[in-house]
Amino acid sequence: MNVCNILVIDIDPQRRETLSTLIAFVNCHAVVVENMESWLDNIADLNDIAMALVGDCGGLNQTKQLLRELVNHEARVPVFTLDYPGNEIGDFPGAIGALRFPVKYPQLNNALQQASVYKNQAENTSETEPLFRSLVGNSTKMKRVQKMIQQVSDSEANVLILGESGTGKEVVARNLHYFSSRREKPFVPVNCGAIPGELLESELFGHEKGAFTGAITARKGRFEMAEGGTLFLDEIGDMPLPMQVKLLRVLQERTFERVGSNKTQKANVRVIAATHRNLETHIDDGRFREDLFYRLNVFPIDMPALRERPEDIPLLIHELIQRIEHENRGAVRFTPAAIASLCRYSWPGNVRELANVVERLVILYPYGTVDFDDLPEKYQIEGEPLAEVITAAISARPEAAASLKISPVENFSQSPTSSNGQNNSHDLEIKMDSIPEDGLDLREHLANLEYLLIKQALDEASGVVAHAAGRLKMRRTTLVEKMRKYGIHRDIEIN
Repeated sequence: MNVCNILVIDIDPQRRETLSTLIAFVNCHAVVVENMESWLDNIADLNDIAMALVGDCGGLNQTKQLLRELVNHEARVPVFTLDYPGNEIGDFPGAIGALRFPVKYPQLNNALQQASVYKNQAENTSETEPLFRSLVGNSTKMKRVQKMIQQVSDSEANVLILGESGTGKEVVARNLHYFSSRREKPFVPVNCGAIPGELLESELFGHEKGAFTGAITARKGRFEMAEGGTLFLDEIGDMPLPMQVKLLRVLQERTFERVGSNKTQKANVRVIAATHRNLETHIDDGRFREDLFYRLNVFPIDMPALRERPEDIPLLIHELIQRIEHENRGAVRFTPAAIASLCRYSWPGNVRELANVVERLVILYPYGTVDFDDLPEKYQIEGEPLAEVITAAISARPEAAASLKISPVENFSQSPTSSNGQNNSHDLEIKMDSIPEDGLDLREHLANLEYLLIKQALDEASGVVAHAAGRLKMRRTTLVEKMRKYGIHRDIEIN
C-alpha cells in the first residue's frame, strides 16, 4: 500500500487526538472512528488499513462486539487493543497484542513491524493461485525440486532447504506451506541472521511485560503467530549456539515459554529451515549443533544455482516481466539476442540478481524492446553457440510478442508499397522470428501491439493526447477511450 493508514477506534476524543499526533509523527495517516454504531461506514476500504488500535468502544460488551467484527473481517486487519486504567478488554482473541496508553514511539514502531508480518502471512494464505508459478523452470534440476515439494509438502517432516543466496529458498518454503494441510493457517518467516542474538529469543518465543528493560508490554513471538501453520527459519546457519539449544528443545518437546514467564505453551508449528552455509563444516568448527542439524535435516532440498540451469532463464524473464506488468510498474520486451547474452552470464546473485536486472531495464526502456546493445555492459556476453536446450527455450518462450519487430511511429510513411502498387502510409510492417509451434492468440497480440503504439505515441507527444491522436490518425476521444481500456494512467494533458 502506498499510504500507511492506521485505524483508531476509541470514544475518548483526547486519546484519539494523542494517537493521531503520534501516528502522524511516524509518517502514517490516522483513520479515526468516532461513531461506534456505524464504524465500518467511515472506512473506504479495510484492505488499505495497515493496522488498527482499539480502545473503549462504549463499554466492555460493545468493545468486544466491535473487536469480533474487526478480527473476523475478510480484510484480516492486524488489531492491537489499548491498555489503560478502566479498559478491561485485555488480550482479545484474534488481536496481535495490547499497547499501553499513552503509546510511545518505540511501541508503535514495533507494532507496525508485527502488523506487517501479519499482513504478509494473511496475503500468502489467502492466495488462490498455486505458487508453483514462482518456481519457474523446465530444467531437470528444477523438476526434481518440484517433485520433492510434492512428495513432502503434506507431511509433518521438518525440511532443510539448501542453496546459494538468491536461489529462491523462501519460494520453496512458501510452496511447501501452500500445498500442505496447513495452508489456511499462517506462514511466518524469520531471518535468523538479521536479528541480534540477544533479541532472537524474544522474537521467536515472545515476552511478558517487564521481562527485561524496554518490555513495556507483553508480546507474542513468531511461534505463537505461526500456531497451526508454518514457521520458516531463514539463514538458520547464523543462529547463535545458545539459541540453537533452545530451538532444539522446542523441536523435541513441542513446547516453549515466553521470556519472563514460566507458563508452558504448546507449539503446533511445522518448522522449515534454510541456509546458504555449509552446516556440516559449521558442525566441524563447533558453530552448529550436530543434534539440531539432524533434527532439521529430515528432508533436505537443494536449490540449484541459476548458472546450473541457464535453460530456465527465458522462462524466468517472462515470469518477472509478467509480475511487473501485473503490479502496473511498466513493461519491457527482450530480443532473442539479449536473452541469449543473459543465458551466458554466470549470475553470482542468482534469481535475485536477474530480477534486479529486469526491473532496471523496465525503468530504462519503458514499454520498449531491449536488444543486446541495450544490456548493461557486464551482461553483454558473446561466445560459443548456446546448447540446443537453451536455444530451444529462447525460441519457445511464452512471450512470443517479445520477438515482434515494430516500425517506429514516425516511420509509418516508409511502409512497403501495397498490393495495388500505391504507397499506403497506413501500412505497418510487423515481423516475427517465428510463430510458436502451439500457435498464438492473434487478438491478444494485436491488442499488445496497439497498447505499445499508444504508449509510444504518448511518449513522443510529451503526454498531449491530442497530438498523440494526430500521430495515430484517430480522434482524440477514441484515443482517450482506448487509454481507459488499457488502463493507461499518467500525468497527461487531455485538452
